[in-house]
Amino acid sequence: MTRPTSRDVARAAGVSQATVSLVLGGKWHGRVSERTAGLVRDAADTLGYRPNLAARNLRLGSTRTALLVVPALTNEFFARVHTGAARVAAAHGFGVVLYPSPDGTGPARDPFASARAALDGVIASSMAADALEAIGGDTLPLVMLDSDPAAGGSAHVNLAIADGMHQVTGHLLGLGHRNFLHLASAVDTWTFHVRAAALAAALGPHARLRTVRSPLAVQAARAALEEALAAPGDRPTAVVCDDDILAAGACKAARRLGLRVPEDLSVTGFDDLALATAVEPELTTVHLPAEQVGEQGMTALLAVLDGRPWTAPDLPVELVVRDSTAPPPAP
Repeated sequence: MTRPTSRDVARAAGVSQATVSLVLGGKWHGRVSERTAGLVRDAADTLGYRPNLAARNLRLGSTRTALLVVPALTNEFFARVHTGAARVAAAHGFGVVLYPSPDGTGPARDPFASARAALDGVIASSMAADALEAIGGDTLPLVMLDSDPAAGGSAHVNLAIADGMHQVTGHLLGLGHRNFLHLASAVDTWTFHVRAAALAAALGPHARLRTVRSPLAVQAARAALEEALAAPGDRPTAVVCDDDILAAGACKAARRLGLRVPEDLSVTGFDDLALATAVEPELTTVHLPAEQVGEQGMTALLAVLDGRPWTAPDLPVELVVRDSTAPPPAP
């Protein structure tokens, strides 16, 4: 069975092929009557006609494809970002190609012979920014996620990261903690710099703060915190982690040293991944609206492609208090 063409639709509706193109391309308002537009749509539905999008896009010089660059597919946060971006893209006739930067945050191999020929624009996490140069993405319309607003890019979509850390410290100070350890990500990127600066500023002269860095892996975090807790001197009563993966490692370290969470040591995370409720005790953490990040990222890219300015406030975040925090143990 041959695939119906626009000529077949035109013949069935009793109109020209140009009219079919106007109606099915959504450009008929003011040029074609409601009745004629209805005849064309009915004929297309009856015949099972679908426009050749590849040919149309080639004529328009557009592929209607966005590239989403993330540090890793295994991180649930970025999977949710993709879900949000793809939802908005589909509503506007766009597709989203997901491209993970190998090894987490390092340079990536170019997956396209020419990125500019294959893509209309790029949405990129700051954690995967090094991949942009390799794929030529820095020469395309670019929306940066969770990144320095003063840095490059056509538009930025950010979370209220500093406020999230302020909520964490307010909660722990309110419980009575005054001796803190920051289990910080070893990844050198803007979002983690903001977390560190916000934590230090919020604690100020009210508490002691020590920082230990770790790769974003449970076992690496466990080893780093074990060493820190076993060091001589006053043991911290609260460990503030840059994300839930590090917090899971912190809980493992506490157990290996015979410490109870939260009776002996309070632990907080950041991100609110599924992991946060899979561990025991469940993690007090900061919920980040990952799907909204993706939705705003794609919306911002569509605005840039249309030549419209993009501005939006940082997306709000929320502390979720669970069982991994409690008042510090008595001296």
